[in-house]
Amino acid sequence: MDALKNCAPYAARNTDWSPAGTLTMLEQYNGLGYFNKGIPSPYVWSGTNQYTKGKYVADGVFDPNAVDQQLGCAGLLMEMIRLDPSITFMSPDAIPSSAATPLVLDAVPPQTTSVPKVSWLNSLLDAVVKDFRKAK
Repeated sequence: MDALKNCAPYAARNTDWSPAGTLTMLEQYNGLGYFNKGIPSPYVWSGTNQYTKGKYVADGVFDPNAVDQQLGCAGLLMEMIRLDPSITFMSPDAIPSSAATPLVLDAVPPQTTSVPKVSWLNSLLDAVVKDFRKAK
């Protein structure tokens, strides 16, 4: 709770839990070193076609040729949505105004039919899963 309420970037105060807002918040918590270098953050994008190389291998030590082997947040969210279609993103106007209210992703009843695409992220995440399956 301390990290969410009292430490930058103060996620408990965030009002944008859209896909872009969520990924931005995750990148801010990890640090903006990659943003400042003008490259996609492996913390967010590793395992997708948005990231190829470049990694901080130690505090303040950047290796432009190192490749992060861990799956980034975007890929993890994509797989979570694929496994559980009730996981969706909230639109900014649906966020509770009270910082005391826990910020959670909207939950909808699971559907037995195909789940419609609700955002650009779903399409991106679907493409990443397909790329992973092709690589096997």
